[in-house]
Amino acid sequence: MDPFDAGAGGILRQPKAVWATAGASVVAFMGIGLVDPILPSIAKGLDASAGQVSLLFTSYFLITALAMLVTGFVSSRIGGRKTLLLGLAFVVVFAGLAGTSDTVGQLVGYRAGWGLGNALFVSTALAVIVGAAAGGSAAAILLYESALGLGMACGPLLGALLGDASWRYPFFGTAFLMAIGFLCITVFLKEQPKPARKTSLLDPIRALGHGGLASAAVSAFFYNYTFFTVLAFTPFVLNMTPYKSGAVFFAWGVLLAVFSVLVAPRMQRRFGSLKVLGGSLVLLAADVLVLGYGNHTAAIVCTILSGAFIGVNNTVYTELALGVSDAPRPVASAGYNFVRWFAAAAAPYFAPKIEEWTDVHIPFVVAAVTALLGAVVVVVRRRALTYDAEELEPKHASEDSVTVFAN
Repeated sequence: MDPFDAGAGGILRQPKAVWATAGASVVAFMGIGLVDPILPSIAKGLDASAGQVSLLFTSYFLITALAMLVTGFVSSRIGGRKTLLLGLAFVVVFAGLAGTSDTVGQLVGYRAGWGLGNALFVSTALAVIVGAAAGGSAAAILLYESALGLGMACGPLLGALLGDASWRYPFFGTAFLMAIGFLCITVFLKEQPKPARKTSLLDPIRALGHGGLASAAVSAFFYNYTFFTVLAFTPFVLNMTPYKSGAVFFAWGVLLAVFSVLVAPRMQRRFGSLKVLGGSLVLLAADVLVLGYGNHTAAIVCTILSGAFIGVNNTVYTELALGVSDAPRPVASAGYNFVRWFAAAAAPYFAPKIEEWTDVHIPFVVAAVTALLGAVVVVVRRRALTYDAEELEPKHASEDSVTVFAN
């Protein structure tokens, strides 16, 4: 059945509960790149250095990484609806508080609380959407993938539009939108059955004992360092107005979404997952080198172009993580993300430090090296990664791609 079919079960004929959760998901994913175009404005407004302001990403993703051990534990005990509402409540409170910050330390702390709320929400949203959807999971998964892509693309744009007036407004705007999402889910979403088996805090760690899953996580760790060097450090290098920076990262987000959902699966079918991943990582390394050493125009073009490679990598890493071991998919996802999100926390902290110790080019050299290290792990551990990377069923690949990225 065509998931775009307007008939029963199509993407356009879903219950209000599905639309409410998907709408809130868009805003949740917007929160990842929301601060990108306003990082220089925040630094100026709070009299902070680039390194201090980049901690907005570090605190957010450090808490997100640690929360991977908690989200399954919580949702398997209190249910999906209550977990969504708890996560939304955290985001509303801490995003609102972030807009009132007088120091960068306060803002970093509030951003950490925001990260906990976002982790609770996005790690549960897909399961809730699929459970509440009409006509099977295909249309629901497509709707969630669309929400993910739309959120990643529009986050920088919203940050630019509101941040042009004041760096505080994007935080207030996010709190307001998430409050609407909270009300919609409260009204339209009924509680769903709890999982048959409760997840323990150590299950994700135990899952990493599988060599294939551990290899995917380590490779993704190196890749994510490159990814978040681009996302968190490049705005300072571009040094553009919020509007212009927002436009750049909007285009980046559009490429990320298109290549993740549409292009990567076609490339995998033609060339194989591991070849696609290795090639994409090498091209990403070359791209960030040109970004670091090229002129301003080249830096803009390479920033946008990196979205294509990042989109491909996200999809393939997802399949590796969830297809390579026999652990339950939510548990494998949590273990994989527990490892890789630490790199997302490290890159925004170390990139400005490396610039202070050396010059503005070297952070991108380091990012290129980490992308290549990710490719080396894939090549060296290809036997451990091959089976499910090549034989994973397309429907599973589609479902898990949003699961892992969301988690």
